[in-house]
Amino acid sequence: MWNEVYLHLKEGIETIKMGTVEDFTNFINAVIDESAFDSITSYIDQAKADKDAEVIIGGNYDKSQGYFIQPTVIKTENPHYRTMVEEIFGPVLTIYVYDDEKYLETLRLLDKTSVYGLTGAVFSVDRRAIEIALDELRNSAGNFYINDKPTGAVVGQQPFGGARGSGTNDKAGSLLNLYRWVSPRTIKERFVTANDYRYTFMDEK
Repeated sequence: MWNEVYLHLKEGIETIKMGTVEDFTNFINAVIDESAFDSITSYIDQAKADKDAEVIIGGNYDKSQGYFIQPTVIKTENPHYRTMVEEIFGPVLTIYVYDDEKYLETLRLLDKTSVYGLTGAVFSVDRRAIEIALDELRNSAGNFYINDKPTGAVVGQQPFGGARGSGTNDKAGSLLNLYRWVSPRTIKERFVTANDYRYTFMDEK
């Protein structure tokens, strides 16, 4: 399956147009600043040098006229490779190909590999496979998508928030986010006056 997926992936990425934000036909623009550029490209450079990773698509970048990084795909056989476990806020994707018979094992590997948990997704035509993924990955991401691209949450329309090292899982775009802006106060009032300091479970039988 991977060979077929790779061909579709490469073909799709080649259609991505990159340029300035003034042109709305551009799908990817420059990263926010030089610090981000240097951080993201360091991952690409390391992947080019490491033996357990390979840049299979893209890998070019240029900051002579803006901090532009070409959409880049890294393939690794090490599920704990750096770009598999760290958050990279740039156009860099890492692929790990697993054996078909190791689906459950791979899901559990996903759940345990990284401290981060912003967004997750599963693509399948097998409903049972989807249910298994939902169960095994229930704590792995603040937002989880089924057969849909795992990006583009819109504040005010879709609640969004990360889990684990990616946040406290409070959802921007929903009532839950309001709790971040208030200080709850708990009040207890008793109408039958207590006449002993002891708790009832302390009574002698």
